[in-house]
Amino acid sequence: MTWHALCIVVLLVVLAVAAAGAQTPIVGVASVIDGDTIEIRGQRIRLFGIDAPESSQLCVRPNGEPWRCGQQASFALADRIGRATVRCEQRDLDRYGRVVAVCFQGIEDLGRRMVQHGWAVAFRRYSLDYVGDENIARRNRANIWSGEFDMPWDWRRQTQNR
Repeated sequence: MTWHALCIVVLLVVLAVAAAGAQTPIVGVASVIDGDTIEIRGQRIRLFGIDAPESSQLCVRPNGEPWRCGQQASFALADRIGRATVRCEQRDLDRYGRVVAVCFQGIEDLGRRMVQHGWAVAFRRYSLDYVGDENIARRNRANIWSGEFDMPWDWRRQTQNR
C-alpha cells in the first residue's frame, strides 16, 4: 500500500468513527420546564453548562424585597423561545437520564443568552463555556445579579436538607 493510499484509509476510518459518535439533533417546538430545562416532543433537555434558579427559588432585590427569580427565569426563557423551532445538540446525559444539550433558536445559543441576561449562572462544575458571559451579567447587575441570591446548586442542597 502506498503512503497516499494509507493516508486515505486512515482519514476514512477517522471520519467513520466521528460520524458514528455524532448525535442526531433534537429539533422541534419547545416547552419550558424551568430556566434551564425544556421539553421537545416529550424529551426533557437540560441546557448544557448553565444552572438557573429553581422555579420556587427567591432572590432579594437591592431594597431587600424578595422576588421569584426562578419563576422569572422560566418566563424569560419561554418569552425568548415562544413557538419557534429549537435545535438541541446533545452533549451528555445527566444522572436523571435527561439529555444535556446546547440548544439554539436560529443561531442563538439559548444557554448563553440566559447567562448573559442574568437569568442563569455558568455551571462551572460541568463547563467553563459561559464564565465570560456570567462576568458580563454580574458587571451589568442583570436580573439575579441585581441583588442577592443563592447559587442554584446551594439553594437545592439547602432545600433538600430541610
